[in-house]
Amino acid sequence: MNSSPTTSSASSTHGIPGPPGTPGTEGEEALSPVERAVREAARAAKGAQPALARLHRDRKDAVLLAMAEALVDSAPQIVQANARDLEAADAAGMAAGLCDRLALTTERVGAIAQQLRDAAALPDPIGEVMQGSILRNGLELRQLRVPLGVIGMVYEARPNVTVDAAGLALKSGNAVVLRGGSAALHSNTALIEVLREVLAAHDLPVDLVVGMDEHGREGVDALMRARGLVDVLIPRGGAGLIQHVVTHSVVPVIETGTGNTHVFLDATADLDQAVDIITNAKTQRIGVCNALETLLVHRDVAERALPLVAAPLIEAGVTLHVDDAARAALSVEGPGARADASIVDATEEDWDTEYLSLDLAVKVVDDLDEALAHIRAHSTGHTESILTRDLVSQQRFLAEVDSAVVMANASTRFSDGGEFGFGAEIGISTQKLHARGPMGLTELTCGKWIVVGQGHVRP
Repeated sequence: MNSSPTTSSASSTHGIPGPPGTPGTEGEEALSPVERAVREAARAAKGAQPALARLHRDRKDAVLLAMAEALVDSAPQIVQANARDLEAADAAGMAAGLCDRLALTTERVGAIAQQLRDAAALPDPIGEVMQGSILRNGLELRQLRVPLGVIGMVYEARPNVTVDAAGLALKSGNAVVLRGGSAALHSNTALIEVLREVLAAHDLPVDLVVGMDEHGREGVDALMRARGLVDVLIPRGGAGLIQHVVTHSVVPVIETGTGNTHVFLDATADLDQAVDIITNAKTQRIGVCNALETLLVHRDVAERALPLVAAPLIEAGVTLHVDDAARAALSVEGPGARADASIVDATEEDWDTEYLSLDLAVKVVDDLDEALAHIRAHSTGHTESILTRDLVSQQRFLAEVDSAVVMANASTRFSDGGEFGFGAEIGISTQKLHARGPMGLTELTCGKWIVVGQGHVRP
């Protein structure tokens, strides 16, 4: 991967100092080789980013469309590189859900390319007037939407994020520094090479997209200390990675949380509809953050609903981690009645587990109040859904559940930037500052105040 900064793109930023208490360029000879390399990569991205300020939407869209075509043309080489990562993942015993997230096929490369086309079709947020007025003294005041600057992405075994992040960053006027993890090293290398070749072909600095997978975990720590060179850091992955970045980064962080997602099957739910929704939410794709992990079932309907719900799940290979009431309901005669390895006793840890596998925690609750209390106690604030025909229960659930995305009568798998019409997403934020929920183009921007006077002085 040609991810090292070029001389031309980095030269204008060599004098950027670090913030107080951190090393600037003058003291970087005392840093480790990895720390120097990461700071130089970030400095190169920072030097490249102003080139996007001069681009109109049609030029940015042309680059995204060219990237999409180049990815499709390079699909055989990308899939071949991905095969090396999958072979290593298999040898390391990586979980099935994570392997699924890592895997690339020609069709998946095509879908990733389509995300770039979708992003190109979206309005350009840069330059949008967020608010404005003429003050009483005649000063013209406007707040414009502008890029964040340099976005650092830290993620694991998700090669699609490499392209999604780069595409959304470029469309929103940002440069991006990518650390996609050792598990996807060869895949990310191949993808970033394609993107950088397109940038060069369009006379843009290649360091608008910089990869740093070769620096390993030490590189992540160095990126977290690159304050003044990286404007915001977005971690996307498991709980351990996210908490490490949130806890130790001196660069501002947008936290994307893990997805311990819930579905509450209310007593009034349409059971035929519920079976389809729950099966889809759990099995459509298991290694993603919006896959269902905990099913809560109203006691009044448990004996009738759980056997119906369990049958297609067990057929798909799902292991149900059940409480005593759920086990009793599943022992009732019906298509889901089982007494085999597909049903195991739940532990307290199950209620807090993001499985990312063919496992599902199942609990019977007395009513909506208990369901809400369970979600408050165990949710990661990602996505929750209620299945009900009772409008009062639906409105209470939508109003009282404090998660980034709250649904009614829909699969949690729709909690996604692409499905929301954002083109793609750079992650799903579970924090409450700046951005919350699926983050598309506008979430990669901030405001800048423009003030125009005519010789005004403050009295």
